[in-house]
Amino acid sequence: MNALWITLTLLIAGFAGWPVTALVFRLARTIDDRQDAGAGAADPAADPAADVTVDPSATSDTPVTMATAATAAPAAGTAAASVSSVRILRGGAIIGVLERLAVCLAILAGEPVAIAYVVAIKGLGRFAELKETPVAAERFIIGTLTSLLWAAGVAALAKVLVLG
Repeated sequence: MNALWITLTLLIAGFAGWPVTALVFRLARTIDDRQDAGAGAADPAADPAADVTVDPSATSDTPVTMATAATAAPAAGTAAASVSSVRILRGGAIIGVLERLAVCLAILAGEPVAIAYVVAIKGLGRFAELKETPVAAERFIIGTLTSLLWAAGVAALAKVLVLG
């Protein structure tokens, strides 16, 4: 019976955490948009819940993503202008699921020190990208903290209420 509860806890922590993280990104985006509107510098950007974040200030020969295509200004007589952009934090949704699963397992196994390893590995893996792009660093911190809190909360709740 415990195996069933552990499996259910892992599924909830790993996969139900994505909508929670997306909601926090939307909330952060709303707050940023209000501040930008107050300053008169509103910048329409990609859906904050999307797996792809685009650095609009970077120039590259990479193809236009769905996020930039939606915000590109239409050219005269054409559907949309060509926009060069660099994709940042690729694979974030998959990494987030793995991160939440690892954190949940660490708490259920009674090894909270393993959470430090997860955060360290994730930070080292993204270090170069985070150093170059402030947008990526902000998104990384928000997403990581949200994922960690969600997974830890689900695991702690399951451990206290069900697994004793």
